[in-house]
Amino acid sequence: MNLVINDMDMPLIIKVASIPRERIQVYFIDNEEYFKRKATFFDPDGKLFPDNDERAIFFAKGVVETVKKLNWSPDIIHVHGWMASLLPLYLRAYYADEPLFADSKIITSVYAQGFEGELDPGMIDKIAFDGMDRKAVSPLGKPDYNNLLKVAVDYSDAVILASEDVPEDLVKHISGLSKPVLPYVTLQEAEEAYTNFYNTEVLK
Repeated sequence: MNLVINDMDMPLIIKVASIPRERIQVYFIDNEEYFKRKATFFDPDGKLFPDNDERAIFFAKGVVETVKKLNWSPDIIHVHGWMASLLPLYLRAYYADEPLFADSKIITSVYAQGFEGELDPGMIDKIAFDGMDRKAVSPLGKPDYNNLLKVAVDYSDAVILASEDVPEDLVKHISGLSKPVLPYVTLQEAEEAYTNFYNTEVLK
């Protein structure tokens, strides 16, 4: 299928693999223009790819369209990493009338700062092209790491602090939200803590 990104048709390719022993299927989304490159986020000079903003929009839309195509109704959608940070916004705004996600809960894990600098300053215009309210995404007028994650947690149902060194500005923003927050726990504690958080705070 094609996704419209900033008035351009971009092909979405869905691939599937499996982990037979665990009885798990894994789905991948792909687009050659956005993702067929040797590095993930940075060019050989260490600079952010100039289309990282469009790649994030494509990823958000692509994940939702993939789940729609599979006709899943997920209980929990857990967002990791800044490239996925637009997913809560698109689910709650662009796909607000999609019944498949009516009862889904969104959790965003917030990590230590993922990159220095900013994405393309025209990012907010590309999101507004999809009919988003500019005021609702005003932090993206300056699309740095902290502001991307602020938008992500604003549209999430719960938040997990997944690093000890989450930026102070982000911690302050999260502390002002009236939604469940799981403080940082070690890797050894994570399985039990996350399961309890899901069951007692998110799915209650």
